[in-house]
Amino acid sequence: MDFMSALDVSASGMKAQRTFMNVISMNLANAKTTRTPEGGVYHRKSVAFAATPVFSPFDKAMNDAENRELKGVSVRGIVTDKRPSKRVFEPGHPDADKEGYVSYPDINVVEEMANMITTMRSYEANVQAVQDTKAMFNKALQIAR
Repeated sequence: MDFMSALDVSASGMKAQRTFMNVISMNLANAKTTRTPEGGVYHRKSVAFAATPVFSPFDKAMNDAENRELKGVSVRGIVTDKRPSKRVFEPGHPDADKEGYVSYPDINVVEEMANMITTMRSYEANVQAVQDTKAMFNKALQIAR
């Protein structure tokens, strides 16, 4: 693997983790949202990741067998969680039904915070990989002088 390939893999990971962090933030911001523009309660979102080739088909033809199966990560899509909403008895709430229950999103703040920490650590690991790749590239340049 060359320096640019290492940077491409790390960049794809950073991009995917940034998307996941945005989705987690959206979930936390809407943890108590009972009414959306589409109607009804907010539903928790998650990110589906997929392994993707780092190289274009032309690049694949030009590289050796060792690098041909090099994969990065991409966001396949943002999916809506199928968890049912939580019903809480709050008869004075404007969105309460005739029985006095309000439907809230089933968003566990502790779970979202754990996902946020994991995502931050993954992003930081990719940043460190970029920094290490740059350091190796600089050392290689110094050796060549």
